[in-house]
Amino acid sequence: MSNQYIELYDECRSMIREHSADVMNAVRDEAFDDFKRLGIPTKKLERYKYTDMTRLFEPNYGLNLNRLDIPVNPYDAFRCDVPNLSTSLYFVVNDAFYKKNDPKAPLPEGVVIGSLKAEAERNPQLIGKYYSKLAKTNEDGITALNTMLAQDGLLVYVPKNVVVDRAVQVINILRSDVDLMVNRRVLIVVEDGAEIKLLFCDHAADDRNFLATQVIEAYVGRNASLDLYCLEETHEKNVRVSNLYINQEADSRVNHNIITLHNGVTRNRTDLTFSGEGAECVLNGCVIADKTQVVDNNTLIDHKVGHCNSRELYKYVLDGKAVGAFAGRVLVRHGAQKTTSEERNQNICATREARMFTQPMLEIYADDVKCSHGSTVGQLNDAALFYMQQRGISLKEAKLLLEFAFINEVIDTMKLEPLRDRLHHLVEKRFRGELSKCEGCQLCR
Repeated sequence: MSNQYIELYDECRSMIREHSADVMNAVRDEAFDDFKRLGIPTKKLERYKYTDMTRLFEPNYGLNLNRLDIPVNPYDAFRCDVPNLSTSLYFVVNDAFYKKNDPKAPLPEGVVIGSLKAEAERNPQLIGKYYSKLAKTNEDGITALNTMLAQDGLLVYVPKNVVVDRAVQVINILRSDVDLMVNRRVLIVVEDGAEIKLLFCDHAADDRNFLATQVIEAYVGRNASLDLYCLEETHEKNVRVSNLYINQEADSRVNHNIITLHNGVTRNRTDLTFSGEGAECVLNGCVIADKTQVVDNNTLIDHKVGHCNSRELYKYVLDGKAVGAFAGRVLVRHGAQKTTSEERNQNICATREARMFTQPMLEIYADDVKCSHGSTVGQLNDAALFYMQQRGISLKEAKLLLEFAFINEVIDTMKLEPLRDRLHHLVEKRFRGELSKCEGCQLCR
């Protein structure tokens, strides 16, 4: 099955390179060699054992390798602003940064948010310093595939000691008249002492089968801060495979929240490495799935050095015949003393047909640490349901209230208050069986 992608690259190598930048092309052939060796991951691999990736990549999808213009103006069509969030709004259409319009809100001096390809052509030394350094193609077949095919993407660069007060919202739109595969690349560089809040929202504008691979590399410098929120509201024909790689230097802070409200099949991988002491991270996730939807979250937190703190909380509510998976590994290396880590995965299967696979793991090679992990899988509390029905609340409404309260623990940890309020609204709509599309948004209709 991997042969179709090998043949594609052999046939279209010159076209792919022609429509990309030299910095991205410099690692492309090496990624191709790694992909030929690794191929699409199978369930025999530990980190992929819960999702059949070969089945997802087997269909023939179209690819826009010749970079034909997509007929959409997202600034006109998109009406999905979170009230009072006052974001700087940007768009990525399929896998290309939309640069025909610029947000009205100016950015602080030196901050760059734009096309990865264009910036790689303007400033190859900067992009070459970071691109494909965290996302190692010799270790993962999906990362290798994305690296050999990606032609553009998004760059977020915040120079030293610059604070971006206004949250930055990036809308990833899938748009096509035919079944389409897109390969999106994201590079985030937050230099020493800098701060930024990012909100990534995934939407599908057309009723087509989409396969989206995404590789995000995030570098967080000394005493820097990155808040990254990823919200998926696509549809049942969408396959999303996202690999996020984060490197934290000393005294840095990362707050990463991933929310899956509507999807087809989603596979999220997060690898976070502590490279400097005194750093801390919070990884949170909430999943609401029903019908035959699949959501697989796989995380690795690598405590390479001591005196770092990590907290992780993922919650799932599964209805219908939905399938959820969570595999979280915390690695505490030799010498990483004074490490503190907490990992929790809690899940509700609302039907007998729903399935949840959970595997929290601790691997510790230091003796002066405080680490804990645990997981639960259960159903709604029958006593609580009975109690509420005795007081005039219908069974349907009682179930909704319990599910809503369960998932709120994740939402309430988010720092952006307007986003929290908006998510409360969207989650309630989702539990009521509505489509979760934002009012006034033309793209989701």
